[in-house]
Amino acid sequence: HYFLVLVLFMYFTSISTAQTTDCLHLREQCIKAANGCKSFWNVVEDVCNISVLGNRCKAEDAIGCNRIIQVLADEYPELKNCVCTTDDFCSIATLLGKHCSVNKDNISTETKLQWSLSALSKQAYTANRTCLDVNKECVEDDVCNKQLSMYLKVCSVNRKCNMEECQAAISFFYRNMPFDVAQMMTFCDCTHPDESCHRAKELLHGKPCAVAAVPPPSCLDVIHMCEENKLCRKKYTTFRSKCWRHVTKKCYDDEACLETLIKDDMPCSANADCKAAYISNWGTMLRMECTCQNLPPMEQPLCELFHHMLHSKSCFS
Repeated sequence: HYFLVLVLFMYFTSISTAQTTDCLHLREQCIKAANGCKSFWNVVEDVCNISVLGNRCKAEDAIGCNRIIQVLADEYPELKNCVCTTDDFCSIATLLGKHCSVNKDNISTETKLQWSLSALSKQAYTANRTCLDVNKECVEDDVCNKQLSMYLKVCSVNRKCNMEECQAAISFFYRNMPFDVAQMMTFCDCTHPDESCHRAKELLHGKPCAVAAVPPPSCLDVIHMCEENKLCRKKYTTFRSKCWRHVTKKCYDDEACLETLIKDDMPCSANADCKAAYISNWGTMLRMECTCQNLPPMEQPLCELFHHMLHSKSCFS
């Protein structure tokens, strides 16, 4: 199934010291280069979710990791010999070797340092901003524009859409910016039928590549697929507990109980924790456009409930 996302644990194998040294040198060159390679490399590290278990590296989402690695190799051919591009499941062990332990705090600190130089990050969040204004401010801000360009390179309308790659890029984009800037972008809208504004909104919100599938899945399928994916399930659990406490407290995962609820029974806690959880969903299948059409009548109420939870603006309007 197109939307089926498998969560696999993949342990990397050891490689020759000579090849490791060469690839580590290329990695250092990539990080120092001014051609955007470093930004792309950061996406690879983030998507592959590199961590340490003893002397082993793991990628919690092996499929997503594999896809983004192949994009890296396509964009920067000099790295082709340092990543596998033909196997069903690739790893970055060749590129990292024994240096699989990546200090995530250093990446975060560097990102924070970059944003501290940004004028946009000094702005307090105000509601009801237009997407055209927000997009313009981001493009005019060096730090924001750099991250936006990296994300658009993967999700560009000029290249064939790969939903998983685009979702990974948009997730990285929103996770690596100050909370107020992320709010500005995710909650921007267009109040008038302004084509330029709507184009800016689609650009900032990953449309169509990260969210639109043909045919659109049912909202029931989206929830069930998310629950089968460890990373998505964690985000969904947090989102539900922070934004829809009433649902979590009364029914938790009991679908028979959920079917008894109606939208009016579902107050949403639109606080900062809820907004952060909502933003964290961006780049996951939870943000995909879903439908409740053509479902059996028995499944309709639960589907509409899930659609309301995932796409209703009642939380943030």
